[in-house]
Amino acid sequence: MTIEAGKAGQMTQQQLEATLWRAANALRGPVDPGDFKAYVFPVMFFKWICDTHDYHHARALEDWGDDLTATIEADYQPFTVPAGATWTDVRETAVNVGAKLATSLHRLQQANPDLVGVFGDVNWGNKDRLPENALVALMDTFHEVQLDPAHVEGDMLGAAYEYLLREFAEASGKKAGEFFTPRHVVHLLVRLLDPQPGESIGDPACGSAGMLVETVNAVRAAGGDPRTLTLYGQEVNLTTAAIAKMNLYLHGLEDFTIVRGDTFREPKLLNGAALRKLDITIANPPFSLQNWGAADWANDPYKRVICGVPPAKNGDYAWIQHMIATMGPERGRVGVVMPHGVLFRGGKEGAIRQCLLEKDLLEAVIGLPPNLFYSTSIPVCLLIFRANKTPERAGKVLFVDASARFQTGKNQNTMSEADVEAIDAAYKHGEDIDGEAGLHVRLVDLAEVEENGFDLNIGRYIQTEQAAEVDVEAALAAYRDARASLRLAEVELDRKLKAAGFDA
Repeated sequence: MTIEAGKAGQMTQQQLEATLWRAANALRGPVDPGDFKAYVFPVMFFKWICDTHDYHHARALEDWGDDLTATIEADYQPFTVPAGATWTDVRETAVNVGAKLATSLHRLQQANPDLVGVFGDVNWGNKDRLPENALVALMDTFHEVQLDPAHVEGDMLGAAYEYLLREFAEASGKKAGEFFTPRHVVHLLVRLLDPQPGESIGDPACGSAGMLVETVNAVRAAGGDPRTLTLYGQEVNLTTAAIAKMNLYLHGLEDFTIVRGDTFREPKLLNGAALRKLDITIANPPFSLQNWGAADWANDPYKRVICGVPPAKNGDYAWIQHMIATMGPERGRVGVVMPHGVLFRGGKEGAIRQCLLEKDLLEAVIGLPPNLFYSTSIPVCLLIFRANKTPERAGKVLFVDASARFQTGKNQNTMSEADVEAIDAAYKHGEDIDGEAGLHVRLVDLAEVEENGFDLNIGRYIQTEQAAEVDVEAALAAYRDARASLRLAEVELDRKLKAAGFDA
């Protein structure tokens, strides 16, 4: 069976997405839906590489005929596909298909060093984990569609990849937060940071690279050349890092660096021995990360302790300081998604917040609607930092309450394009364009923030019913965090007392 193509032999977006989703469903039963991505994406990427290779070989043969040599063809091919390691070779294997696939992927990476790690760490030969009939069904479904430029035009494949990411996120529940940020949130944050051609963009918790892809889309939509961007990402999870690389390749990008590793303990986006300075650093990092590596920051060689070492049990301000440390000195800016607790928690975090405010690095606090994310239902905010504020924003912080700008959804709320545009306009112009109907905006002098003890709780500066509701939810979240920390401290105290010979 072959999928009927659209105009000029090309598939429509809907046809492509339907085929990919059917491929994923071929695994339903033996494989948990939350693990679909680890199997589907590598097979899809392998098929794309082989189809693209065949397409360029046909073009080279048409251009050169009998005069075609391996050297000439190399100029046509983005990847080398070794003989015996093609899609056809794997599909025509009668038994031990998984082992043959694993060997082919390994040889493909050997022949293309840039692809090392891109296929993840699945044990394709483990028939208990992935029954052979399920793998064959997966490959049969992909075999129905050609993924080369003659059949899939423009950015269709990249868009289809994001479609699958979204579907897998729906199936993964809270685990989705590890690799997927809802597109409307990504779209908003990128709009706020306004990437320009020629800039460097980095994400220290890049997940599936959605933030980096969106910066490319934004530059292209504005008429700029996205090929002038330099893209960097670091991700600790091996499977997710592989997904990020595939995502960028399938969006037609080649000039990028995705590294795997712990950003706090082993940052790898470096320039020599120092952190690489970037025009834009953007991230939706894991919230309130415990045991993030505070001990290593006491003498951090990368100069990320800008205002103090955050608590060992909460890495929120470690992410913030790491990102600020990467800001380029001229036009550097940072956009980060954070829980509301970073706005008002005290102790070490309060001291760090005060220091950052006194350095006048924080430009804006934007409160988002509730229940936008897969990983948490608590209210979150966007923090925007700039190395150099405009004269109008110097010595001030812009507060935007966007908590009422959302569309109610079945599982998660969403923001429409109109919501995104309104929030972006409010941030850039500092105007309350919707009044009581939606957004509320206020530019606040740092002197007033100081009077409030450097508390950034939005409700202190913008009094609305929605802000009050969000403040209550945020306060409850902070209370739960404090209770959890207290329980941990009590357990540790009890352990030390017993070790010292004091029985309860």
